[in-house]
Amino acid sequence: MLLASAATSLDGGLYTWITGLTERTPATLDTAVRVWSDFGLGLFALLMLAAWWRSRSSAPARAAMALCAPLVVVAAYAVNDVLKIAVHEQRPCQTLHTVTLESCPPLGDWSFPSNHAAIAAAAAVALVLTDRRLGAIAIPAALLMAASRVWIGVHYPHDALTGLATGALVGWPLTVAARRCAPAVERLRDSRLRPLVAAR
Repeated sequence: MLLASAATSLDGGLYTWITGLTERTPATLDTAVRVWSDFGLGLFALLMLAAWWRSRSSAPARAAMALCAPLVVVAAYAVNDVLKIAVHEQRPCQTLHTVTLESCPPLGDWSFPSNHAAIAAAAAVALVLTDRRLGAIAIPAALLMAASRVWIGVHYPHDALTGLATGALVGWPLTVAARRCAPAVERLRDSRLRPLVAAR
């Protein structure tokens, strides 16, 4: 109860203001935000796939980072989920009982931090370090993903911001560390698996 009260006092007013806006915005916008929030993570998967494909003609270090990007995202999700389990913050739609675009997750489906935001941020950071052009798409997409989670009513703003921070803080060092796998990529380029890590 104290935690719910603290979360509400932190930015509950901002949350209710944002969710209130959805009642005055065009239905097409609300639908677009909801679809993006529910399915937008697929874009990051496609961008990571594109980064891997483009890295095949690059230096081994870049290819290593591209290959490790999905693992970086999984690691960020795991860290974020540990935080969720440790904090046990109820969803704002449960605590404040506001009308939201998305059905409110059940009790026990914790709010802090946002998994969607953490996944998006980790993917965006990995993509920026691997391929700046793709990263230029991923960064605003990650910010929009975090914002969409508040817009549809399933997260407080601080949940989304903390999720972004968690994903970035986990994703950055792990992606940099992935460069150490460059020798493994070089060995693969001399093996039968060469098409996976090198362009013709």
